This record gives sequence, C-alpha cells and structure tokens, in this order.
Amino acid sequence: MSLCVGVFGFARPVGAAEVTMKFQDAAGEGGSMNSLDIMLLFLFLAVVPSLVLMMTSFTRIIIVLSFLRNAMGTQQSPPNQILIGLAMVLTFFIMSPVLSDVNTQAYQPYKSGEITREQAFEKAQEPMKEFMLKQTEKKSLDLFMSISNTELPDTSVEGPERYMELSLTVIVPSFVLSELNKAFTMGFLIFIPFLIIDLVVSSTLMSMGMVMLPPTMIALPFKIMMFVLVDGWDLVIKTLVQGFH
Repeated sequence: MSLCVGVFGFARPVGAAEVTMKFQDAAGEGGSMNSLDIMLLFLFLAVVPSLVLMMTSFTRIIIVLSFLRNAMGTQQSPPNQILIGLAMVLTFFIMSPVLSDVNTQAYQPYKSGEITREQAFEKAQEPMKEFMLKQTEKKSLDLFMSISNTELPDTSVEGPERYMELSLTVIVPSFVLSELNKAFTMGFLIFIPFLIIDLVVSSTLMSMGMVMLPPTMIALPFKIMMFVLVDGWDLVIKTLVQGFH
C-alpha cells in the first residue's frame, strides 16, 4: 500500500483534536490512520535498530570482528564504520531466506488485504522464531523459562519446533545469550594464534636484551603478514556465515 495523500483532519477544537492520515492504495481504496496508529508507527521505527541487534545474526558477527581487530592489535583499523557495514551486509546475506519467508507469509497477504495486521504480526513471528531457535542453546532457553515460570506444552515434537509456542520475550533473550556465548568462544579461538606470535616476539627480544623495545611494535607486522598469508578474512567470514544453520 502506497501513501498517496496525507490529510490532517480536526474533528474537535484545538487541544482535543484527533489527527488522521488518509491512505489510498493502487486500487483507489482509501483508509485512515489515527494519532495512536501514527504513534505506534514511529515507536516501531524507533525500535527497529534494537530488533536488528537482538533478533538477527548481527550480534555474533560484530563481536567476532571486534575480537579480531583487538587480537591483531591494529587499534582503529579497520575503522568502526567498516566493521559495522560489513556486519550489516553479512546480516542481510544470512537473513535473506528468513526475510523472504516473512515477506511471503505475512507482508504480501497483509498488503493484499487477505489477513489483518494482528494475523500478519503472528505469521511474521514464525520464520524469526524458527531462525532464532536453531541458533539458541537449550540451556539458555531453560534458564529464561525458569526465570519467567514458563512451561512447554505437552507434545511429542522434538527439536526446535518444540519451542515454537514460546513467546518472543523468552526466545529473544535466550537467543542473544547464546549468540554472546558463541561469539566469545570464537573470539578466544581467534586470539590464540596472535597470542603465540606475541609470546615468541617477546621471548626473542628479551633473549637479545632489547627490553626497552615494545614487543607489540615488532609483533604487529608479523600478525598482519600471517593473517594475509592464510587468507584470514576469508576464513573468518566463511566460519561466521556457515556457523548459522
């Protein structure tokens, strides 16, 4: 539905006025949006960045990339803008099948008037829940289920489908906690080879009596050379993308 004209109507005196916006679709059928709907629309636009962070692969990707930069010791290279842009591109690449399902199951039927807004919201949750549950550890789900006193319905279904009846208030924090655990595990593994280079350089400088020379200054070129020779960026990106089922 495309916005063709916006009209502000005042049905009451100033101070008690109700603002409405008129919409018209391609078929010429119009509708109206009152001030409460407008407020909810702006509220939704305000929380979209948080939804991207909490319900997609962005969290794990940006944390791993930050760990990689800190392990190499390159300070602000690559800069934050590059890391965030790369994380966003990879997020859209990984989430494209999920977004396609949301568009097919929820947005298109709602756009054509086949379902209501509430039904579209319910249908849009299913692909997102399925994606998050595939990445969520069972211990994280059990933790937040115990905190919220939530119990699973009796069913013979096993696997992630068993938890589809849970609300987003339980699934989203469980998903974020699992993503943090996986990101920190990957960060630990990334630090190991760079730490070995630091130890070798430090030991060599001490054996040569060059204690006043900062080891990080000598180790940095070797870190960059090793990372480039082993195609480090390809390995990190490949691991991140393939890590999402």
